[in-house]
Amino acid sequence: MESADRAVGFILSLISLSIFSYYTFWVIALPLFYTDHFVHKYFLPREYAIIIPVFAGVGLICFLCMFVGYVMLKSKKKKA
Repeated sequence: MESADRAVGFILSLISLSIFSYYTFWVIALPLFYTDHFVHKYFLPREYAIIIPVFAGVGLICFLCMFVGYVMLKSKKKKA
């Protein structure tokens, strides 16, 4: 089981690193290139650099609030 956990952890770390690298290059380095440069075809328009993390953050906060509410309701039923 330990080797499976290590493999999953390695894959998750690799995915996180690739997303971080892509986003960092998209936000920091891409504005330094001319707009007609070929590298721009690999990235979404710049306004999505703000929209995607905002929606992901709002979704994460909603999920956490629902999870905490579910746990609170479940623990309230156990006490009664």
